[in-house]
Amino acid sequence: MSNGDIFVGEVIGTAILILFGAGVCAAVTLRYSKARASGWVVIAFGWGFGVLAGAYTAAPLSGGQLNPAVTIGIAIDTGKWGKVWVYLLGQLVGAMLGAVLAYLVYLAQFQANVRKSGTTEGTADEPVPTLGIFSTIPEIRNPVANLITEIIATVSLVLPILAFGLTKGLGESGTTVLIVSLLVVGIGLSLGGPTGYAINPARDLGPRIVHTFLPIPNKGTSDWGYAWIPVVGPLIGGALAGAIYNAAF
Repeated sequence: MSNGDIFVGEVIGTAILILFGAGVCAAVTLRYSKARASGWVVIAFGWGFGVLAGAYTAAPLSGGQLNPAVTIGIAIDTGKWGKVWVYLLGQLVGAMLGAVLAYLVYLAQFQANVRKSGTTEGTADEPVPTLGIFSTIPEIRNPVANLITEIIATVSLVLPILAFGLTKGLGESGTTVLIVSLLVVGIGLSLGGPTGYAINPARDLGPRIVHTFLPIPNKGTSDWGYAWIPVVGPLIGGALAGAIYNAAF
């Protein structure tokens, strides 16, 4: 695969991933959304479908990695680092593009995120913070615990992805991406409660950058003090998964 194919594939695939993922978070979070308050299960499946659509779309061009943690894990296992920077750049650009697209889909709802005259604090009509639509926020802010959660959750993603390559039938049937998508749903349901399961540095960093600059009323903070955890944690997790796979399989 050429550098150009890899870059284009990762941009498109990651943009689709974030469009679906940020889109479902917007659907559940924002006022005047028909899916508002649908819950965590809907969010987990929305992100899973985002992986499904993005990875299948990108696969012919780049292999559909869509995640720096996956890219690092593969590089550590194979020892091939020459094209890693192309993957990472494409993933970050794609994540930012997907965040902008999700914002445009819900533009009217974002613009309506204002306090109405006479609205009392704590009511359903109060403006909602919007960072959680784009990036992750921990339920309990404990940097050590949050980092450990992201590391374990990412190992739980990347190690099975690497192992799926050993299952001949999955590759021949073309169902590997489907299985990975279900894996992401499972991680969200089982491991996503503490931090919101970034498990992907580009998925968190790219949309956080976009959130910083978007003209969203009452958008709240972009929380850059926390931003290093959903980047460093998944990178460590991806590296550990690659090392474990290389040593054990």
